[in-house]
Amino acid sequence: MCAASESSIAGPLEETITLKQAKKLIQCMAHEHSFLLLAPPGVGKSEMVYQAAQESGLPCRSLLGTQIAPEDVSGVPRIVGERSVFCPPRLLLPEKPEPFCLFLDELPACAPDVQKAFYSLLLERRIGEFALPPGTWVVAAGNRVQDRALVRTLSSALVNRVTILNVRVDVDEWMAWARRAGVREEIRVFISFMPEALMRGVPQEPVPFSTPRSWTLFARALDLAEVSGELTREARRALAFGRLSAEDAAVFCALAEEAIGAIHPIEQYFAHPETLPRGDTARWFVLNSIRQQVKEGKLDGIKPRAVNRFMRSLPPEHQLTLITDLVDRWGSLGADNAMLDLLKQVTKL
Repeated sequence: MCAASESSIAGPLEETITLKQAKKLIQCMAHEHSFLLLAPPGVGKSEMVYQAAQESGLPCRSLLGTQIAPEDVSGVPRIVGERSVFCPPRLLLPEKPEPFCLFLDELPACAPDVQKAFYSLLLERRIGEFALPPGTWVVAAGNRVQDRALVRTLSSALVNRVTILNVRVDVDEWMAWARRAGVREEIRVFISFMPEALMRGVPQEPVPFSTPRSWTLFARALDLAEVSGELTREARRALAFGRLSAEDAAVFCALAEEAIGAIHPIEQYFAHPETLPRGDTARWFVLNSIRQQVKEGKLDGIKPRAVNRFMRSLPPEHQLTLITDLVDRWGSLGADNAMLDLLKQVTKL
């Protein structure tokens, strides 16, 4: 699923892993260890759990933490002889003793009594006196406290019963998935040039913000509007600003109106500077992407000759935009001659 190839979503003392890495851990040990996946909204935690179970040949049954009561976990009592016996729900303990994946979605949003009801399920794979079928997975997921997603404080007893995996967004993983899923090309091109837009921080106000989920749903909305003949400029902008962070929506729409599909891989612009977009918005978009990749040391494979030729093909104001605060980085790419020419041109020496 990069301003770098990934976006950090956890605090400085938390180790993070990607969705793909989390899926591999779940598949190899969830039959014995219970997991809790933590990440911001829209990362793709739930879909990954369903996919992991499907690939392992397990049916997946889910409970939504915000919609259950303690008795939905422990069951309701009935009298057998002179004793009461708790009858667990069919969802958690089906008649056939076959393994399955039990997915506890939005676990951190559960009320304290519901969290308590999960204690023996998470640690001992038991519901009262009944044991889950051998080989059954128990996987939970939810948002973090800082995500402002109605999350409650997890009890220390619950935390000590699970392995917590802090999941981060990985742009390369998402791009590979998006290609397989047929996500619209202009969205994949946009994210490849502006990877930080794939996952924005949760805003203070309840307004749309960019996540892998919102980009995927936005792409589907564009598909539906296009099939219906309703994909006008106004419709695109309404859909974009209704799903994405405002800054991402504005740039995407401006680029779409300048035919974003014509944008090429960055390496091609160094080899053929004449292919840079002519439109101001699209050209700024490409140059800003180049600047970001130089800043992150991602263009070290380009030969100095191509770097100098590319720089000299640009107007002075564009060259200055690229090298501001990055003179050393461009120097390491071999752009000394082009920067010296620019200095002479600007200072009239």
